[in-house]
Amino acid sequence: MRLKRQWWRPKTAEVNCHEVGRVLQVYLDGELADQDAGLVAAHLDDCRLCGLESGAYERVKAALAQPMPEGADPEAIERLRLFGQGLAGD
Repeated sequence: MRLKRQWWRPKTAEVNCHEVGRVLQVYLDGELADQDAGLVAAHLDDCRLCGLESGAYERVKAALAQPMPEGADPEAIERLRLFGQGLAGD
């Protein structure tokens, strides 16, 4: 996947929060083109808000990948799964 860039902006120009937000899940899944991934990584290093959002996505994704703990409330797990899907835009 590639970042959808405006034709008048150089490909090496910095990206903004909106552009990063549109591709963040793809970036975190390692499916973003290398040049674009570098731009997103640089933005996440510089932007505290996007960096925090990225960290939250990564923690939710990691939690969802874990097996359900014994005695866990299945409804709570389902709410977490739905929350993660909502973040991913699924």
